[in-house]
Formats: sequence, C-alpha cells, structure tokens
Amino acid sequence: MKRNTSAESDRPWFAFYEDFMPRSPDIEAKSITDMLGAAARDWPRRAAVVFQNTRITYRNLLERAELFAGALKRAGVARCDRIAIMLPNLPQTIIAFWGAIKAGAVVVMINPLYMEQELLNNIRDCGAKHIILLDLLWPRVAALRDQLPLKNFIITATEDALSFPLNWLYRFKQTRRKETAPIVYDNKHIFAWKAFCKNAERYSEEIADPEQTPAIIQYTGGTTGVPKGVVLTHANLYINARQVLTIVNENARTHHVFLSVMPFFHVYGLTICLIIPAELAATILPVPRYVPQDVLRMIAKHKPSIFPGAPAVYTSLLQQKNLERFDLKSVKICVSGSAPLSRDIFRRFQEATGAEILEGYGLTEASPITHINPRETLSQRAGSIGIPLPGTDARIVDMDGGALPLPPGKIGELVIKGPQVMRGYWRREDETASALRNGWLYTGDLAVMDESGFFYIVDRKKDMVIVGGYNVYPREVDEALLEHPDVQEAVSVGIQDKLRGEVLKAYIVPKPGRKLGRSAVVSWCRKKLAPYKVPRLVEFREELPKTIVGKVLRRALKSEEETRAKGGL
Repeated sequence: MKRNTSAESDRPWFAFYEDFMPRSPDIEAKSITDMLGAAARDWPRRAAVVFQNTRITYRNLLERAELFAGALKRAGVARCDRIAIMLPNLPQTIIAFWGAIKAGAVVVMINPLYMEQELLNNIRDCGAKHIILLDLLWPRVAALRDQLPLKNFIITATEDALSFPLNWLYRFKQTRRKETAPIVYDNKHIFAWKAFCKNAERYSEEIADPEQTPAIIQYTGGTTGVPKGVVLTHANLYINARQVLTIVNENARTHHVFLSVMPFFHVYGLTICLIIPAELAATILPVPRYVPQDVLRMIAKHKPSIFPGAPAVYTSLLQQKNLERFDLKSVKICVSGSAPLSRDIFRRFQEATGAEILEGYGLTEASPITHINPRETLSQRAGSIGIPLPGTDARIVDMDGGALPLPPGKIGELVIKGPQVMRGYWRREDETASALRNGWLYTGDLAVMDESGFFYIVDRKKDMVIVGGYNVYPREVDEALLEHPDVQEAVSVGIQDKLRGEVLKAYIVPKPGRKLGRSAVVSWCRKKLAPYKVPRLVEFREELPKTIVGKVLRRALKSEEETRAKGGL
C-alpha cells in the first residue's frame, strides 16, 4: 500500500488511500437511471436478476422499467409525485423502483411489516398518491383506504416473478390455501401488476438537474421514534455508489453476483443490493424472506461473489449445524453494516468463506455510506468503522456546542460533509436546520478518531448514561458482555434510579445450551470495566428486539422499562 507522507494533518486517513484512490474524486453528478442505461447498453445479455426459474437480462430490465414508467404516466403520475413501494425483495421491486424513477417520480420505500399507524404516518406525510404492493398486504392497506391520500393501487403477487411452470404451481397452491378474499381489480384505481403495464409505451424522464432533483424519500425513526423523511437526490445516490466502488476498486468488467439479503426498503439494502449492482452491471439474487438454510443453498447453487449483510445475518449462518455441507467459497467480498461485527464472528465467517469482510458505517441522511475499512486486511482496525470514503470529510466535535473540533483520542459527536449528504428532511425545516449546520451533517453518534484517521463509534449521543456523575457509553458495556463465552447477544440500557439518577441494566441472550446467572455476569464485567460501568441489573431473554436489518432496538427496551416504572407492566 502506498503511504502518502504529504497527507494533511487533520485528514490522516489519506495515508491509507491506495494508489488508485483520489482524495477528492471527480464524480460527475448524474441521474441514477444512467447506471441502468449504461448496463443495458454495455452488457445487454448479462443477467440483471435471477429469481427461482426466472432470468431477466439488463436489456429486458430496462425495457420492463420503461414500460412500467409509461404505465405510471398513463395513470397520471407527474414529475416528482411520490410513489410508495411496499414489497419484499422480488424482481417486481427492482422493476417498480427503476420504473418509478424513470417516470420522474420520487420513490418512498415502505417496510412491508409496517402496521396501521406506521403506514398512516409515512404515507400521509409524504403525500403519495400511488402505491405498489404485494397481494398479501392488500387487506392491511385496504382497511386504511379512506384515511390515506392514495389514489391508485398496483398489486403484484409472488407468482408474477416466476416463469412457467412454477407460476402455475404457485397459483394453484395459493388458491387451495384460500388465505384471503379475492382482490377485486377495477382497472381504474386497483390494478393487477401485469394488466397495469398492458399496452403501455416505454417512457424515460430526462433528469436535468440531478443535484436538486429528489430520487427517494427514505423514512427514518432515528432515536426519537418520530418518522422523518430523508430527501436524497439523484446525485446523492449516484455519487455515493461511485464513492463506494472507488474504495472497493471494482467495475463492470468483472461479472459480480450480489446476494441481496438486506431489504430493498431499507436504505442500506437499496444502495448496496440494488443501486450499486446496476452500476457494476451485476446480477442480483433477491431474497424476499431470510431463511438461513435457503440462503446457504442459494450460495452453493448461484455462487454469489458479493454478500452485503449485517452481524445478525452472518451470526445466524454460522449457527447452522450443517454449515460445512455448503460451499461458500464463491463469496469474495462481504460488506457489514447496521451494527458492530464482533471479532469472533468476523474471524469465523472469514474462515468459512475466505472473503474479504469490509465493516463500514453510514446513516440514512448520507445515502447512506460514509466510512468503510480498506480492503487490505493489514490496514483494517478491529472495532473500527474505517476511514471516510473519497470525497467525504469527517471530524469529531465537542458534544455541547458542536463547533469545536477535537483532537485524536477524544470522544465527541461525529460530523460529516460530502456530496452524499441529504438535502434535508421532508417538510421539516427545524429538524433540517438542527442536523445540517454550516455544511456539516451532525450524526448524533459519539465517536473517536485515532492518530491514523480510523474512526470508532462509541455510542448514540442520546444513549449516553450518567451513573453517579460519570459518563457511561452502553456500547462499551455491550462489547464487554459479548466477550463472555456463554453470551450470544447482549445490550445495556440506562434506566432511571431514585438514588443514583441512572443505572445500567443488561439484557442477555445466552448461547444455546448455556446457563448464566446474574452473579456470573456481574463478576465478568468487574474484570473488564470500571466499577461505575458494571450493570446493576441483569435480565435474561430468549431474543432481543431488532430492526429489520438486525440492529438491536435499545430504545424499545428503554420504553419497556419506562412503562414498567409507571405500573404499565
């Protein structure tokens, strides 16, 4: 690796940039549809999507996306109209996403697991008039129809993604189950997927100003639980994809196959598993429902080379008793995000696959990736989120005013500047002004930078606990707990205490077949942590609440404790 001796003192990470990596890459701001167009032009016969017995080439994907765009325009979709997509990872999700973007619309990805209030909040807030959804979700949406601004409903089924004879077999199986009442398609406002596109003409909206034109509104609850729509432009998403590929050093000349386990409706899955593959003209293997055994079989059969995931995914695969039966050596690159990856899981998964594992960091407000570890293993730092992507600036500032840059080794708030940073929150000027200050995005994450320019997340700013006047970062306690040989998962939370103000409580999931007691946990922590950091309370559980991408919901546990304290439990 080339060491850049002339690196600026406040950006020491430049010393870890490879020879091929520019400090400030000259990436032209483009529409993300240019990625799909280039892939279809240069690699028309290459498979864009492989799902069950269906194979869609890039030429065919472009055609289907533009036909869907034409159908949307025919249905009255105007430029910058919001279109909700409420689908799991299916070929239709990919077609609908590119089709909506081609129509000049703004995509709003909706979690299919959302219940009534979450649906109402997001769809009302963004003002979407059109939604693409799975047939199994129709009863949930139909019950809210009078309360939503939605006008048109385009409904698809899993069988729409299948070719003969699997589509017939699936339809027959579903008919016999009779799980839900038949959907009445009126072809005025309620359309079947295939009928909606019938006789449509291909269409592609010209994006004249990618830096100002929104591509998606991605909702994030943050630490407060209040949904905020993050407005990301075409340029935000396009440049972030190019930044990642600059540091990973991959291009379309190598035919990559992506195992798309991470959900497209999450910004991490959308960027890493749907948008970046288009830039690489790579093949996507969409996984609509994560089942470890199914994923192992897919790896053995389809030989994916890139496997974006999360610690929870890698951990669950390693827990499979028949893991050694499957050949996983096709996987060359893993990108891990959403939560810290323990060194034990890192080592074991690397041994099982032989892959390079790149741990990184991002947030919805930054499209989402800002940091990643270098591919060169010797340059990686255990527990680090890595170094800023080319063209991205980062610093640690004081937690009070947020204006004073802190030196290496000092904990403060991580702030970020770069072309991937959002325009702002949808119709939330106050929240935008709080998050974006003087061109810097205030992440709300407490972090530290070492002398080499590698960053380490300490905790969420709002998760910091004050015990007896001392600042305690729960993530540090979590890491100590996870080092215990009998602990599978662990998280600590600050709860109110009449005498001490706040105390730490640990929630622990023991490894299968292992038994743990409070005294053993406390004794272990006393060897690892200062006395004031040791959890006072310990609760054992069979599982911990998590987000769809495997991040433990600390705030859900905190909410449970607050409810319990009020006598609600």
